[in-house]
Amino acid sequence: MAMVATLTALATFATLGSDGVQARSTPSDYAAAGIGTIAVGQLPPEAVNTLSLIGAGGPYPYEKDGVVFGNFERILPPHRRGYYHEYTVPTPRARNRGAKRIVCGGPLRQTNNCYYSDDHYASFKRIVE
Repeated sequence: MAMVATLTALATFATLGSDGVQARSTPSDYAAAGIGTIAVGQLPPEAVNTLSLIGAGGPYPYEKDGVVFGNFERILPPHRRGYYHEYTVPTPRARNRGAKRIVCGGPLRQTNNCYYSDDHYASFKRIVE
């Protein structure tokens, strides 16, 4: 675990620009941070639907969908506050929002820089086409 934290810190430090914001991430940055990938076709149907809603700009089923994601876990590449937004992926038969989320970086409605978490931000996979 300490090794993963060290690699993550090194990857983050090595990719920060002079303004303290990470430069464009590369696949090796994600690998160093322990972020895998998942194809859209491998996502559960509810996540595919949420991704479509994000691209359309809503309407979202949950009030908190679209709020700023703070990246307090520091698993995703660092960016200024407001860069990431989170969206709920409904969990069938759950009585609440459940643990599944999609977090997207960049402008709203953009889905080419999104991450899937099925464990409430403990881990992420970058969504790829």
